[in-house]
Amino acid sequence: MQNPVQVVLLQEAAAITAAAGRLDPKQLDQALALLESCQASGAKLVVTGVGKSGIVARKIAATFTSIGLMAIYLNPLDALHGDLGVVAPNDVVLLLSRSGVSAELQAMLPHLRRRGSRCIAITGGLQSPLALSCEVVLDGGVDREVCPLNLAPTASTAVAMAIGDGLAAVWMQRRGISAQDFAVNHPAGALGRQLTLTVADLMLPVQRWPPLVPAAPLTDVLTALTATGVGAAWVEDQQRPGFLMGLITDGDLRRCLQQKTAPQWAQLNASQLMTLDPITVPPDLLAVAALELMECNRRKAIAVLPVQAANAELLGLLRLHDLVQAGLS
Repeated sequence: MQNPVQVVLLQEAAAITAAAGRLDPKQLDQALALLESCQASGAKLVVTGVGKSGIVARKIAATFTSIGLMAIYLNPLDALHGDLGVVAPNDVVLLLSRSGVSAELQAMLPHLRRRGSRCIAITGGLQSPLALSCEVVLDGGVDREVCPLNLAPTASTAVAMAIGDGLAAVWMQRRGISAQDFAVNHPAGALGRQLTLTVADLMLPVQRWPPLVPAAPLTDVLTALTATGVGAAWVEDQQRPGFLMGLITDGDLRRCLQQKTAPQWAQLNASQLMTLDPITVPPDLLAVAALELMECNRRKAIAVLPVQAANAELLGLLRLHDLVQAGLS
């Protein structure tokens, strides 16, 4: 047996399905054309509504902004007291009203027409003053609200939001918005970090540690490893200052000491401890790709990666710790 809440959700879903069947494909195409022309001309989308429709309007504006179309919410009351100044002649205005007779929206319409704004209505009142004043009308009507009293905006707001989501989704498809484009506006999100953070953003610059020479004794290696706190030290190519000859990690040190007897330790130097051909990465590599390399390497677990310029000069060291700290893991 279904819980009453489940029944309400199914009723709202049915209202959205019914709205999809009522929408006029030609009106939808015209709405999308206006939105595309808005982007092409550098204009913006202005979304407005009163009460619960205003809350839906805010969400629609936020969605379009997040996918790359400049959009703002305009409070109709504030609009009539000066905020109409944000509406430019080429802007597209999306007006939401269940009935289409909201006094505040009707009061805005003459001023929008004088500005040359192009208007799209989402309303259930197809013969309302709002619908008759807009060049594109999308049927957002519902047979009844899911509110037991058929009063509180519920199904109607769900339908209006779904229509706004549908316009945004198809606009993204037509504009060819990629995950990388989306990430530009979401740098703090998990996807944004994965698609925008590079190795250069997270690496520790090499200038922070002096290099070791190949002949550096074990004591110098231990000092370098301890001083950096990175878990690695780099050995410089004596023939090419600034270029990497090898990398010594804590793991390299432990493995070498295990293979030697204690009396032999004093004879060890950096050239015997280092990995001659460490895996390196370029600074422009996505940080998430570097993380995958460190976690999936078949040779051995990698905690530190040298970062090299195109000419192989050492730029810095990238730690697994910093990738995890950045929220990429």
